[in-house]
Amino acid sequence: MLKKTFAALTLGAALFAGQAMGADYVIDREGQHAFVNFKIGHLGYSYIYGTFKDFDGSFSFDDKHPEASKIKVTLKTASVDTNHAERDKHIKGVLLNVSKYPTATFESTSVKSTGQGTADVTGNLTLNGVTRPLVIKARFVGEGDDPWGGYRAGFEGTATIKLKDFAIQKDLGPASQEVQLIISFEGVRS
Repeated sequence: MLKKTFAALTLGAALFAGQAMGADYVIDREGQHAFVNFKIGHLGYSYIYGTFKDFDGSFSFDDKHPEASKIKVTLKTASVDTNHAERDKHIKGVLLNVSKYPTATFESTSVKSTGQGTADVTGNLTLNGVTRPLVIKARFVGEGDDPWGGYRAGFEGTATIKLKDFAIQKDLGPASQEVQLIISFEGVRS
């Protein structure tokens, strides 16, 4: 009986050791290796580009089992910066309502591989007090040791959101009702 129990435990340990386990990472904001940028049409004549300067997040990633990956990001909406103080004031007040909704969050619910190093990351985006599903088209950039003794993994992704889906009624006309998100980040293994 003891031999059978030992054999079962050994087999179980071997199977568990053979399973790939995702590593946990913290998004590197300290080294300026993470960006949440956006682009929106301006009157149909040009584009306004901006960024959110204050956010944090974490993710788990296993390149052998990308479908088990997860990500969660929280950003401070008042950190929006379009390189124009008056426009930023307008965005904070009229569009993002930062006094009432000081944060926006994204938390993944599934990851589906779409090819070599690409995936659809589906999750819930909460913005302006409204939570809606969002799919981010993600691409794995790379991973490896860094010069400071850590281990990093990097990704980029894009998504498009409709302002009205998040109860943002103001816009600058038909060419300004959608915002393209451009996300790029490195994470440091924790």
